[in-house]
Amino acid sequence: MAEEAGRRRRAAVVVLGDIGRSPRMQYHSLSLANQAGMEVDIVANGGSDPHLSLRENPSIHIHEMKSVQLSGISKISGALALLLKAAIQFILLIWFLCFKIPRPDVFVVQNPPSVPTLAAVKLVSWLRGAKFIVDWHNFGYTLLGLSHGRSHVIVKVYFWFEKHFGRMADGAFCVTKAMQHELAQNWGIKATVLYDHSPEFFHPASLTEKHELFCRLGRSICSAMGSADCFSVEVEDENTTALTSKIDGGVLLKPNRPALVVSSTSWTPDEDFSILLEAALMYDRRVAATLGEEDSMDEGQLWIDIKNGKQFDYPRLLFIITVKGLIEINMRSK
Repeated sequence: MAEEAGRRRRAAVVVLGDIGRSPRMQYHSLSLANQAGMEVDIVANGGSDPHLSLRENPSIHIHEMKSVQLSGISKISGALALLLKAAIQFILLIWFLCFKIPRPDVFVVQNPPSVPTLAAVKLVSWLRGAKFIVDWHNFGYTLLGLSHGRSHVIVKVYFWFEKHFGRMADGAFCVTKAMQHELAQNWGIKATVLYDHSPEFFHPASLTEKHELFCRLGRSICSAMGSADCFSVEVEDENTTALTSKIDGGVLLKPNRPALVVSSTSWTPDEDFSILLEAALMYDRRVAATLGEEDSMDEGQLWIDIKNGKQFDYPRLLFIITVKGLIEINMRSK
């Protein structure tokens, strides 16, 4: 009893996916370790590296599970393949959560994916005497419905599974008030809205950091795909980037720099990035109409003016999108 009373509290954060691409669960882990003073075990698939602050935190322990790949048995029907994959993932989760990590006081699991995560974590939480908390990022059945249709039997089974085991949790978080309302009204789940707050390491970059970044990225993003790209004008001076200039040891922002738009995405069907492309085209047309420009204007002269430092009322747009997903190819073609 004395040993149990003196034991430091422990949390297990479960992500059936790439923890490096789940910033919210990384923030949860940091908060549990630094603010709640808990030991934290992260059980997740490999892939991208999580933030350095997690990897260097002595209270956070990352346990990597191998992703389940069924490429060698492609002749199996889609439904049977999904069932087999879920069964294998269920066994792996049970093994890791029961035998590979110390007994936690609480499990915090990301949803989706719901299958088999919710059932596996619920079972282990009962076996090990721990609380079971679900962090609702989205609804798994709606994502599955994008590829199979909302009326498909697989989607209906997934919906039942997600709702049934989601209601068995001891507590729940969610990302918006709209999701909180949906969970309360139609699922019978009382969830607390937990908005994302930037951690200490997330802050505006200094001018020097911006300059060094674009010096490193210059070669990667300067290969123009058209005469109107932000990097179509070659920059020979190593102290100059598309956004910054280094003069007498100091870094200044260029007055004619493009507006920088940065976004990350999983490039999955639920993230319709065609909206961003359409918005960029609308911006281009609106600016052209406002300035009375024509499509036949001399773009060569335009870029000479930009290179010579001429300022314009409306900035050019430079989009930097992290890509990892099947839709990436289609977006590049557009």
